[in-house]
Amino acid sequence: MKVRIATSNDVPLIFSFIQKKAEFDRSLGAFSGTLQTNEAKISKTLFEAFPFSYVLFAENLEREVVGFALYGFRYSSFAGQPSIWLDDLYVEGAMRNQGAGTALMNYLAGVAKDNNCTHLGWHADDRNVRALQFYHRLGAAIVQQNGNRCTLEWKP
Repeated sequence: MKVRIATSNDVPLIFSFIQKKAEFDRSLGAFSGTLQTNEAKISKTLFEAFPFSYVLFAENLEREVVGFALYGFRYSSFAGQPSIWLDDLYVEGAMRNQGAGTALMNYLAGVAKDNNCTHLGWHADDRNVRALQFYHRLGAAIVQQNGNRCTLEWKP
């Protein structure tokens, strides 16, 4: 697997992965709303002068995009350091357990180290047992649970 940084040419691909992630979450019962984003919003918020988040893609050996991660930085005034908030991680169903998720998370760990981040954090639904097992194998820990929502942290 290879990880690459998304460019503005990838906006339709980013939108398609957000749609797939929403459908996956809907199938778990973790999302019941409607998407309020579109390609124009994605372009404006991710690829203008001050991007609010960043996107990574995992590509297989045939250079097909099989997964994505959408993340941003947060800053702690008390720690005086940033952390990374992972908003979305999604790998195509047929490509799960092939290394795409691991490649994306390891790349993010490198971004965290390069930027002196304290940790990576994200939410996961406790009904997504496979994801929680994957995160546990990485060394992530559940630091809070509220209903079905788990907050995880990873200090790579």
